[in-house]
Amino acid sequence: MKTSDFYYDLPKELIAQTPIKDRSASRLLTYHRDSKTIEDGVFLDIADMLRPTDVLVRNNTRVIPARLLGVREETGGTMEFLLLRRVEGDEWECLSRPAKRAKPGLVYRINDELSAEVLGDLPLDGGKRIRLLYDGIFEEILDRAGQMPLPPYITERLKDGERYQTVYAKTRGSAAAPTAGLHFTDALLEKIADKGIPIVDILLHVGLGTFRPVSVENVEEHHMHSEHYEVSEQAAETINRVRQNGGRIVCVGTTTARTLESVTDEAGIVHAGMGETDIFITPGYRFKAVDALITNFHLPESTLLMLVSALCSREEMLEVYRHAVRAKYRFFSFGDAMFIE
Repeated sequence: MKTSDFYYDLPKELIAQTPIKDRSASRLLTYHRDSKTIEDGVFLDIADMLRPTDVLVRNNTRVIPARLLGVREETGGTMEFLLLRRVEGDEWECLSRPAKRAKPGLVYRINDELSAEVLGDLPLDGGKRIRLLYDGIFEEILDRAGQMPLPPYITERLKDGERYQTVYAKTRGSAAAPTAGLHFTDALLEKIADKGIPIVDILLHVGLGTFRPVSVENVEEHHMHSEHYEVSEQAAETINRVRQNGGRIVCVGTTTARTLESVTDEAGIVHAGMGETDIFITPGYRFKAVDALITNFHLPESTLLMLVSALCSREEMLEVYRHAVRAKYRFFSFGDAMFIE
């Protein structure tokens, strides 16, 4: 399987630069796998498409202001750090730019409260291990020093940082938002709950594994970097009960899907726990937990496009994407949504 097999043409003007005013007013493309048919609608329709026997599983991670802009006081040289994962204490894995200048031992001042000391390299392009230096409460300092880490294809400034958070974001730690969840409002979630559909929270802190580009032509040679996940006993019990009663597990986003596939055994039983996952899902994979998926439209040749293609086939998914382009859906993080059932 080649990376180029997952390429599709996307006009630049279809890349959404800003979120729409009403989250749930996004468009919704539904792909019915059994009939291989496409249905166009709006995201509010999702409440009617979910069945009372379903369970809706979402990722309640919260994005941190992970983009840090630093200056070397001795030379005035600048450096950008993107925090990916807290290793231990105040040491972090991050991406740096320009990486060649970030030599071990150098210290970059972020603001009057926070500095970053480069400790060494990581085995990935631009990867560094740093130590953050500060006095006080870290979360409060980071909120003042950092910026929201929007993807590089978004060039317009985000006026309200909360629009890059889901309304149910809770546990801080992500370097990017689980964007499928951006379409939900409190009112829509209440409507779903009123149907008797349980809504279950799990956690995966989105890091490099989710958004790192595939740089090799042979898909099997791509290595996913690990990301931290947590699934509670209560979450596992609820999901397993729905499955035992014949209901569907409907995942909000690829991060939720990857987490559940990481903790589900061959018998389809979800197990509680926490750890790291580097699961890489491509066509040919047999899903053990996911029955349906709510997702956004993903970048060409990305691991996320490969994952959604595994729910049907590469050819089917690329045809769905061609339909979305013809119908002028909005793509990527602030774009429209897709429901694969």
